[in-house]
Amino acid sequence: MKKSEKVPSQDLATVFAVAATRVDKWSDLHALSRAWATAAAQGLEAERLQADVSRSFASIVRLEYCWAYPGSRLLKAISDAIAQRDAVALARLVQKVSGALLSGDYRRVDFAWDPSAEGDVHPLESALPPDVDRSAAYKPYFEALIVTPADPSGWERAREDMRRMYRAEDAFRYEVVQVGSFEDAALAVMANDNLQAVVIIDGFQYASRHDIPDLRAFLDRYLKIDQTNIAPGGLATALTRAIKKYRPELDIYLLSDRTVENMAGSDDLSLVRRVFHHVEEPMEIHLSILDGIGDRYESPYFNNLKKYAQRPIGTFHALPIARGKSVFRSNWIRDMGQFYGTNIFFAESSATTGGLDSLLEPTGNIKKAQDMAARAFGAKRAYFGTNGTSTSNKIVVQAVCKPGDIVIVDRNCHKSHHYGFVLSGAQPYYVEAFPLTQYSMYGAVPLRTIKKALFDCMAEGKLDRVKVIDMTNCTFDGHMYNPRRLMEECLAIKPDLIFLWDEAWFGFARFSPFHRRRTGLGAAAALTERYRSQAYRDEYKAFAAKAGKLNPKNAKLLDMHLLPDPDKVRIRVYQTNSTHKSMSAFRQGSMMLIWDEDFHKVEGPFEEAFFAHTSTSPNLQLIASLDVARRQMELEGYGLTLRMTDLAIRIRRAVNSHPLISKYFRVASPEDMIPAEFRGSGLKDYGPPHSTWTEAVEALDNDEFALDPTRLTLICGGAGFDGTQFKGLLSDRFDIQINKTSRNSVLVQTNINNTHSDAALLIKALADLSRDIEQRLAQEGKPGREAFDSKVNSLMTDVPDLPNFSRFHDAFRDNPKAVSNEGHMRPAFFMAYDEANCEFVKLSSKEIDERLKKGPEMVSANFVIPYPPGFPIMVPGQVITSDTITFMRKLDVKEIHGYHAASGLKLIKPSVLAARKSIGRE
Repeated sequence: MKKSEKVPSQDLATVFAVAATRVDKWSDLHALSRAWATAAAQGLEAERLQADVSRSFASIVRLEYCWAYPGSRLLKAISDAIAQRDAVALARLVQKVSGALLSGDYRRVDFAWDPSAEGDVHPLESALPPDVDRSAAYKPYFEALIVTPADPSGWERAREDMRRMYRAEDAFRYEVVQVGSFEDAALAVMANDNLQAVVIIDGFQYASRHDIPDLRAFLDRYLKIDQTNIAPGGLATALTRAIKKYRPELDIYLLSDRTVENMAGSDDLSLVRRVFHHVEEPMEIHLSILDGIGDRYESPYFNNLKKYAQRPIGTFHALPIARGKSVFRSNWIRDMGQFYGTNIFFAESSATTGGLDSLLEPTGNIKKAQDMAARAFGAKRAYFGTNGTSTSNKIVVQAVCKPGDIVIVDRNCHKSHHYGFVLSGAQPYYVEAFPLTQYSMYGAVPLRTIKKALFDCMAEGKLDRVKVIDMTNCTFDGHMYNPRRLMEECLAIKPDLIFLWDEAWFGFARFSPFHRRRTGLGAAAALTERYRSQAYRDEYKAFAAKAGKLNPKNAKLLDMHLLPDPDKVRIRVYQTNSTHKSMSAFRQGSMMLIWDEDFHKVEGPFEEAFFAHTSTSPNLQLIASLDVARRQMELEGYGLTLRMTDLAIRIRRAVNSHPLISKYFRVASPEDMIPAEFRGSGLKDYGPPHSTWTEAVEALDNDEFALDPTRLTLICGGAGFDGTQFKGLLSDRFDIQINKTSRNSVLVQTNINNTHSDAALLIKALADLSRDIEQRLAQEGKPGREAFDSKVNSLMTDVPDLPNFSRFHDAFRDNPKAVSNEGHMRPAFFMAYDEANCEFVKLSSKEIDERLKKGPEMVSANFVIPYPPGFPIMVPGQVITSDTITFMRKLDVKEIHGYHAASGLKLIKPSVLAARKSIGRE
C-alpha cells in the first residue's frame, strides 16, 4: 500500500461480528493473493490487484492482535511479501493461514505457525469423526490473554518465556495473546473465542493503542463502563468485572506489585481465581492457568464411566446387555455390536457401585457433575433429568405447588405443565399470549396481562394463594421475554413469587452474551445484585413515595414500572432446559437449574417429586452426555453460540435478499413476529440494512419481547405449501429435517451442530423449489396461475382466528363470579376415567351448533392438542365456545392429540356437571 493511501477505519458494527467474519476475510485475501500471483506469472499488469491485496490485509491486520494465531512472525512475513511484491510467496503464506484457520490445524501442528515451513493443512482430516481419524491424539488448545503495562517491544520475549515453561506432561497446550490496555483487553475477550484465561498485570492503561474510532463508545454502551467512575488504581478490578459480565466462564488471575495479602480478601477480587505478587512465580502462574482449565475440562461422571468400561467386570445383575456378551456371541444380532461398537456395551450397568453413583441419591461423581453444572449455568443447584424436560417440568410443578395453589400460566405452554397441574392439584390461571393469526401461532404473554391477573387475585383476597408464574422462554417460535422486567414488576406485587421458566429450547443462552440477559437465571443474578445495592434502595424509596400502597383497582399501575421492597423480596427461580435440544447431549437429556433463596422450604417436596418421576434405571450414557455437554459449553460455548447466531443471520439475509427465493419464501422478521407495542426500540430486523448490532443490543436490553435470531420462521405459504407438506418435501427430496410447522410456515432452528454447508443445502433447496414453481407456472398458463394464487390465498389470507381460553365450567370453580379464571382441572381430568361420566359428539354434527346456541354447555373431558400449532385448545373442565369449534373445523392437520374423528369430542355429561355443582353448593 502506498504511504499516501489512508487505511480504512474498521467500524465497530463489523468488529462486533469479527469472530464470525474473520475467517471470511482471510479467505477473501487468499483469493486476491492467488489472483495476483496468477496475473504476475502471466506477466499481466497487477497494480490494481496489489492495491486490493494491501487494502484487504490492512483491514485484517488491524484486529489480529486479538488472537495468538497467526502471530507476529507470519503477519510480518505476509507484510514483507506485499512490500516486496512477491505475489507467489504471499499466496503461499496466506493459504497457510487461511487453511489453518478453517481446519483448526494451528491448534495441532507447529508448521502452521512457521512462515518458512512447507506443508499443507488437512481440513478434511481435522473434521473426521474420532473413530475414523486415526491420527495421534492431540492436546486441547486454548489461548491466554495477558494484559500488561510492559512496552510492546518486549512482548515477544515474554511470550517465549511462557513457552519455555511448557512441559511434556501438561494436559493442554496454549499460546499467549498480549494487549496493553483495558479497551484492547475487552475487545479481545469479545472477539477471540479461543481465550480461556486472562492474566491481568496491574498498571496498564485504559485507552487502546489502535485506531478503532467507536470502540470506546461501544464498550461504554455494551459493557456499561464509565471510565470516570473507575477509582484510581481500580482499573484491574473494573476490567475483571467487565470480563466476568461478558464471559463469566473465563478464569482471571491478577498480578500486582501492591500488598496482595491485603488485596486478596477484598470483595473486589472475589471474581479473581488467584492473586500473585507481580511476576515472582512464573511457573505457578503457568500451572494455575492449566489447573483452571482442568477444573472446567473435568467431567467426573463421564471420566469414571470410561474407567469403568475398561475394567474386567463380572455381571450378575439385571442387565444382560452390559459388557455386550449377549450381543457379540449372538448368531442373530451381532450387527448391533458392529453398528454401536464395544464401548457402549462395556459402559452399561445397572449398578451404582464402582464409582457410578446413584441419580436418585447422588453422593459421588453425579453429585459433583451436578454441582459443576450449577456453576456453569449460573445456578445455585442443578439436577439432571433423564426423561426430557417434559418430566423436569412436572417435577418442578409438583415440588413447588400443592392442591389449591394458583399458578399464572401461559395457556400455550408445553403440555407437561398442564399435566403437572393435574398431578399437583394446583389451579391454573390461564393468561393469553398475543396472537399471530397470520401464521396460526401465538407469541408470548404481555407483562400487562400478567400484572392484571395478579391484581385481580389481590382484589379478590387470594393473592396469598398465587404461588408461581409459569412461562415459556424462549417460545418454540423464538419469542424471548424480558425476565428482569417481568420478575421485578411481579415481585413488587407479591415479593415471594416463584418463577418457573421453561427454557427447553434456550439452554445454550447462558453462554451467549446476546441471549444471556433474556434468561431466567440471568435475571436472578442481575436482580439479586441490584436489590443489594444502596442505589436501588434510594430508587425504591423514591418509587414508594410516589406510588404509595399498591391498590389493585388503580388501573395506572398496569402501565407503571413497579419496584419491589428490597427488604421483602425473595429471588426464587426454577429454569428447566432440554440440554439435548441445544447442546451435545443425548435425546431426553434435561436439567433443572435452581436459584431459590427459600429452597429449604421446598427441598423435601422437590426430592419427593424427583423420586416420583425419575427412573430407578436411568441411562448411564445419557447422564454422561449431560456431564460432557456442560464441559463443552463451559470451554467453547461462547464461540459455538456466536457462530450459530451468525449462521442464522446469514440464512435470514440470504433468503430475504435473493431475487428469486424471496418471491415465494421469506424468513419472518422481528417486525413480523412482535407487535410494535412490545418492540419499543422499533427494531425491524437483525443486521444491515435494517439495523446495526448496537441497535440490536439495545433492543435485547430494553424491549418487552425480542426474537431469538437463531429461530427462523420460514414462510412457505407464498410458495403454495402448508407447513406439514413443506416439511415432508424438504425431508423426502432434500434430506433436510425440520421440527415445527404452522399452517403456512416451518421453523428453521440453527444450533451448535450446524455448518455453512448445512446453510448452503437449505438455500439451494429453496432456490431449486423456486425455479420449479417458476417453470410450472410458465407451463400451466393462466389457469395454473389462478389455482396457485387461490392456494396461496387460502394459506396466507383466509386463516382461522386463534381461539383463546374461554373459562372453566362453574362446577370446577370456587367462585364462579370471580374475575380471575383459575379452576380445578384435576377433578375434571379424572372424571373422564369413568366412561359413564362422558359423552361424544361429532365435530361436524348439528348437535354442536344447537348446544352452542341453546345449551347445555359443552365441557371438555380431556386435553385436545392439534399439531400444529401444538398448544391445548381444550383442557379438562373447559367450556367449549364457538371460537374453538370454528378453529377445529378449519384445521387441516393430521395430528390432533386427544381427539379421534370417528368418536368425536369427548365431553363431560351435563348431568355429571350439575351433580358436582350441587355438591359444591352444599
